Amino acid sequence: MKKNRLGNTDIFVSPVSFGVLTVGNTQLNLPVEEGAALIKYAVSKGINFFDTAQYYRTYPYLREALRDVDMSKDAPERPVICTKSLDLSYEEMDFAVQEALRDMDLEVIDIFLLHEVRQDPDWETRQGAWQCLRDYKEKGVIRAIGVSTHHVDVVEKMADVPECDVVFPLINFAGLGIRKGADHGTAEEMKDAIEKCAAAGKGLFAMKAFGGGNLTGSYMKALNYVSSIDGIDSIMVGIGKKEEVDSLVAFAEGTLPPDFQPDVSHKKIHIDPGDCEGCGTCIERCPNKAIFRNRDGIAQVDHDICLTCGYCAPVCPVRAIIMY
Repeated sequence: MKKNRLGNTDIFVSPVSFGVLTVGNTQLNLPVEEGAALIKYAVSKGINFFDTAQYYRTYPYLREALRDVDMSKDAPERPVICTKSLDLSYEEMDFAVQEALRDMDLEVIDIFLLHEVRQDPDWETRQGAWQCLRDYKEKGVIRAIGVSTHHVDVVEKMADVPECDVVFPLINFAGLGIRKGADHGTAEEMKDAIEKCAAAGKGLFAMKAFGGGNLTGSYMKALNYVSSIDGIDSIMVGIGKKEEVDSLVAFAEGTLPPDFQPDVSHKKIHIDPGDCEGCGTCIERCPNKAIFRNRDGIAQVDHDICLTCGYCAPVCPVRAIIMY
């Protein structure tokens, strides 16, 4: 599989990549050996780019998968690892970097991001953590730094931040989960912001091409839309089965039939309690009254009566509704 250069960095990544969140305990909760075997399978098929995060608690999967791989700084063809942290301060981020190095048994982290940067003043309040990442990059412990975000305004801002090497934005053809300030953003607005970053030499890899699984029924349309955006170097997709690896690789290599349709009959709608703000818009939208507030005030799905219609996903302001 061909590799794309990530912006102006010296990092080359596969055009489709593996989001490790899916195998962890907040989603499929695969045994470590099973999840690691899936990562190894992806590597064998040409995928070399893997995304994780401190919050996901999926480092053990990568450590196990890469146990027999030369991950030293100068090793040729080494897989590319991206991780992220929600931390604010210099001290917290220092711990997060050391934790990632230790728990994945790495000498160098390829990409480290501020996780889920939101509208102002979030960027300003996380300058301590950002300075820590800058210092680790200066020491050669991190190769590239940047942000992940669902926000159009943050992507626009990063085009003008010279120290930012890479941006990990949310983008899909339906605009699911895109934010602009405190309001909804559009796919077109995010596309324009991405292209602004690309013009500034930022490396860009996209998340949520399938809108948290809600657009999987439009598989080719979803991937074609994101891959057509100028500057997108890789599409990061949550993967839970070998068949999902195979279809992504076939898409990247141009051999996937244009009428390909994955089997989504086994998938269910879930609400991420870490993202849900309890606003209740999904409860109001659900046609079968299958969503309710639990004792913590967070939305929860009753799978016994859920129709898996997906009507709830577009109205969620924080992209907390996912399908797996």
